Amino acid sequence: MENIHSINPYNNQVLEKYKPFSDADIKLVLNKTEAAFLEWKKESLENRVELLHNLADLLIKNKERYSVLMAREMGKPVSQAVAEVEKCAWACEFYAENAVDFLSDDLIETEAGESFISYDPIGSVLAIMPWNFPFWQVIRCAAPTLTAGNTLILKHASNVPGCAMALEELFLSAGYPEGCFQVILADHKQLEVVMESDIVQGVSLTGSEKAGRAIASLAGKNLKKSVMELGGNNACVVWEDADLDKHLDTMVSARMQNNGQSCIAAKRFIVVEEIYEEFLSKFRDKVKALKSGDPLDSNVDIGVLAREDLGDDLAKQVDKSIDMGAKVDLGNSRDGAYYEPTILTGVKPGMPAFDEELFGPVAAVIKAKDRADALALATKSRFGLGTMLFTEDIDTALKAIGEIPDGAFFVNEMVKSDPRLPFGGTKASGYGRELSLEGILEFVNKKTVYIGK
Repeated sequence: MENIHSINPYNNQVLEKYKPFSDADIKLVLNKTEAAFLEWKKESLENRVELLHNLADLLIKNKERYSVLMAREMGKPVSQAVAEVEKCAWACEFYAENAVDFLSDDLIETEAGESFISYDPIGSVLAIMPWNFPFWQVIRCAAPTLTAGNTLILKHASNVPGCAMALEELFLSAGYPEGCFQVILADHKQLEVVMESDIVQGVSLTGSEKAGRAIASLAGKNLKKSVMELGGNNACVVWEDADLDKHLDTMVSARMQNNGQSCIAAKRFIVVEEIYEEFLSKFRDKVKALKSGDPLDSNVDIGVLAREDLGDDLAKQVDKSIDMGAKVDLGNSRDGAYYEPTILTGVKPGMPAFDEELFGPVAAVIKAKDRADALALATKSRFGLGTMLFTEDIDTALKAIGEIPDGAFFVNEMVKSDPRLPFGGTKASGYGRELSLEGILEFVNKKTVYIGK
């Protein structure tokens, strides 16, 4: 088997080479996770919580090293990588503070002498994670899953093996027993073997719709619990009374942070015609002011896409949209893995820029007739991850909640994940929830206990 190469997308430098796991290695990982689970599930919740504090401390202590690693492996601006590590520590502290309450027996009054719901771990969980937030996506899955008493096997994206190995080292350094958190460098056929093993009882995937369908099908075939956090084509709806001067920076960040490579990014800006020209002018000026360059420069806003081929895919979607009538208002040049921040106008349903997820720094600006038309356009999507609405009319905005079939509805703020709130989507954006109470209960056996009088 060929080595896995970690490559800096900014300069194409090979950072490190990693040896893929053999079938024997995979078997050893499965045996270790099974043995670890038999002991880990007996560990007191108080001790598991203490390890969360250790994780948080180590994340903060090593945040500079981890952020540089992310910037080098997938092109994220280093300042944003620092914020990612800090958010990981926040999630660990959140579960440390709340896990005991979340996992306590839930007493239910019946005619029994006592009846309650016990939340028991189910076994080993396979986490298939993406490259765009290489620490956050893993931590937000692993922290609650391990704290509930499960063990975890991480199959990370192939272009961030260094991050995967750093995470395994992190959990061991925090005091987690060997076998609780393990990394595998595996191919698709080996993943099938892992999924088919009776040792693995659940799978959590964050990734593309295509990957989600394949893994969900395999999970269903083997009757394994699954959580799917897939793509998004989030709308940013701007009504005529929106305070642009107050919220434009947020709107730009909602599209351009992480080089535009976020499932919850604002991808379609749907603006009522009364304010359209003003919005476009101010939005364009803000995007022009973004600084592009070396991701390791702390002053850089836009780095590079994680791989050059991702730029090829994005360019095809943009070019097809242009062929169908969309106009380039700003940008649309590229150099290798660098894609210039771009604004498209004249975007309509049926174009890739409207219908598909554009995973990069390209904003589609769409004119709506009025508020009702804007909401109708927002919901005209196969995806259902999140919608954001900017308006000063909060009462009317709240009445629109039921019209938005997404997993999140944010008013005067960008859609974002927060440890205190459940996160997940509908339709082609997947199913299940991460974070909050719902996240820690995804991979537990909600066991009914009934004690007669």
